[in-house]
Amino acid sequence: MKILSVQQIRDWDDFTIRHEPIASIDLMERAAKACVNWLADKAWTEIKYYVFCGKGNNGGDGLAIARMLISSGLQVSIYILEFGKLGSDDFQINLQRLHDLPADIHFIQSRDSLPEIPEDAIVIDSLFGSGLNKPLDGLAEEIVAHINESDTTVVSIDLPSGLFIEQSSVGNAIIKADYTLTFQCYKTGLLVQENAPFIGEVAMLDIGLHPKYLDGIESNGELLGESVIRKIFKPRNRFSHKGTFGHALLIGGSYGKMGAMILATKACLQTGAGLTTVFVPGCGYEIMQISAPEAMTLTDNDENYLSSLPGDIEKFGAIGIGPGMDTKEGPQKVLSFIVRRYQKPIVIDADGLNCLSLQKELLIQLPPYSILTPHPKEFDRLFGEHKNDFDRIETSKQKAIELKLVIVLKSHYTLIALPDGKTFFNATGNAGMAKGGSGDVLTGIITSFLAQGFSPQNAAILGVYIHGWAGDLAAEKYSKQAMLPSHLTECLSQVFLALL
Repeated sequence: MKILSVQQIRDWDDFTIRHEPIASIDLMERAAKACVNWLADKAWTEIKYYVFCGKGNNGGDGLAIARMLISSGLQVSIYILEFGKLGSDDFQINLQRLHDLPADIHFIQSRDSLPEIPEDAIVIDSLFGSGLNKPLDGLAEEIVAHINESDTTVVSIDLPSGLFIEQSSVGNAIIKADYTLTFQCYKTGLLVQENAPFIGEVAMLDIGLHPKYLDGIESNGELLGESVIRKIFKPRNRFSHKGTFGHALLIGGSYGKMGAMILATKACLQTGAGLTTVFVPGCGYEIMQISAPEAMTLTDNDENYLSSLPGDIEKFGAIGIGPGMDTKEGPQKVLSFIVRRYQKPIVIDADGLNCLSLQKELLIQLPPYSILTPHPKEFDRLFGEHKNDFDRIETSKQKAIELKLVIVLKSHYTLIALPDGKTFFNATGNAGMAKGGSGDVLTGIITSFLAQGFSPQNAAILGVYIHGWAGDLAAEKYSKQAMLPSHLTECLSQVFLALL
């Protein structure tokens, strides 16, 4: 699913109007009907609706929704932000249509015009949509504050009012929605972590925009779906043998942190690597042999931390480094050795990234198409402090191109930035995965795919999506609270069975 800019969304509306063809007011009617159908599924029939509208097309959506709710026999009061000018053409048409009904319409000209909103009411927020290009102020800001203070259920149409699509909204006045009903496609503003307090649960409503518009247009990115994964994933040939699926090397661990290597190793094995070897400090030998008997174990001379190379590293098809490794001088030297001597792409995570941030000159020495998997704090250690998620997204795109890297910026909708400038947001996963060890599982999965011969780009895309998919299955089985990172590996079998 392509992620579009504000202008592209407008263009898609216009394309539909011209090529369906359909009048803009009828397209608005279609969007309103989709929202009303969603509300009907909630069965909020004994509750009063408070519909807040601006005078643009988002407000027109709100008026059409209000009219349909009134026609269904529901209690509705409408509050219009009045700023002394006529609304858009379609807003005015919908306002006129309301005059044919016993509609309760109010114009908000000052804070004194704001209603008291009961806690058991439903607020429909149609003040401002995706066209907003400046922070709210004055009376609009006061209305937003009033709604946020009402402690009632809020449903925002298109976007929570005050939220930007393509830039950060940090510090702005924004509606705190419980639900956001967005149209036809996801927008970047609905995918970044910093907006989580405002967007609530997102429902993407199909309003029948013309599908041919999407053919050939460049987008801001793509939301990964199962159809993309099925194109990339390759089932095993029945004449295959263990050599067919590569030899993965995982490097990491330190005294007290061997659990990270266990998680990564088991994930690598269960993702299908033909051979898996681990290189750990001496203290990890028995732990790894007992916990992951299918893997081969090499040990460092140092008992507690890594300090040297595991022999001939070029024989391995892929290397993943970092889980539980620590950032002492020894592990830093190991990372430096690997970067300078290994010619194929490397997967770097966790303390591998932290060691890299302490030796930033290694960034330009990384083998092309190496895969970095930072969370936001690790990302900032590598590339400098960022004020917001949008800045991190832009830096991810720039650094992926500049350094020829695949950057996996972990979040609820994890971003995958590729060296060719393409970006993907991941649609799988849940809050139950927000536990130490989930990233180690991802490292094992991506390293396994890389060892099996998938391109670095596809290894990252497959790894991130399947990791989240396993997390969703684990949440269904164990709950988000009780699920563990080890359950992700356990659920990988269900993912692969579903892909066959």
